[in-house]
Amino acid sequence: MSESRTSQFGARLLGVGLTAALAAVTIALTLTGQLGLYINPESAWFAVTMAIVALLGTIASFALPLGAESDHGHDHGDAHDHAESAHRPSAAGVIATVTGGVLATGTALAIVLTPPATLSAELAMSRDTGTAPLFQGSDTIALAATGDTAAFGVGEWASVFATATNPEAFDGDEITLTGFVTPGGDGFDLTRLVITHCVIDAQPASVPIAVSDAPDTGTWVTVTGTIRDVDGRLQIDAASVAVVDQPKDPYEY
Repeated sequence: MSESRTSQFGARLLGVGLTAALAAVTIALTLTGQLGLYINPESAWFAVTMAIVALLGTIASFALPLGAESDHGHDHGDAHDHAESAHRPSAAGVIATVTGGVLATGTALAIVLTPPATLSAELAMSRDTGTAPLFQGSDTIALAATGDTAAFGVGEWASVFATATNPEAFDGDEITLTGFVTPGGDGFDLTRLVITHCVIDAQPASVPIAVSDAPDTGTWVTVTGTIRDVDGRLQIDAASVAVVDQPKDPYEY
């Protein structure tokens, strides 16, 4: 393959080839039910639609001969040959383009070959700013006050615990929650990662668990207990802490 055609192939590999690989990854994750490990399921339809459009565009692109992208319709002849020679890529440019294409494609292949994994407890702890969660509004507190908390997860309860102005109203409520263990308090914090759009914006939400023997950090557990108001600070007095497998959908949204 000539230097010019090698450069053209590398440029195409870097562009539409990588786009096709990432689109294929998106569709494969959707078919295996694992796309939710990367983005909010409510946004999945948009990601899949864009992936299909990208694949169709890739097919159309590869139907073109190499070099067609740079053909601007110049007249043939000495002037065209001179211009083509002047714009012929250097060896360094060819190497850079092909290397970039190979590295980009390798990245896409790594995504395909590496099993999807949830974000770690260590990452959740590093993102914990100690402030009240930002992903719940005042309507969560109002709903909690009515007692309609059956659908609440760690994220909603974390907001209630952090911002409730009448913590005594929740004292004595029975509660069951599932999450992973992070260090905290007189026992441990029960934590989940809450995603708004995708894993990049994941925020940790935690509620304090009062128990004498805390499981190891990162262990998934289901806690059953009673909410207690301890000097204006809410916590869960655990009646049982059962070790469980990581849920199929480990995030909250």
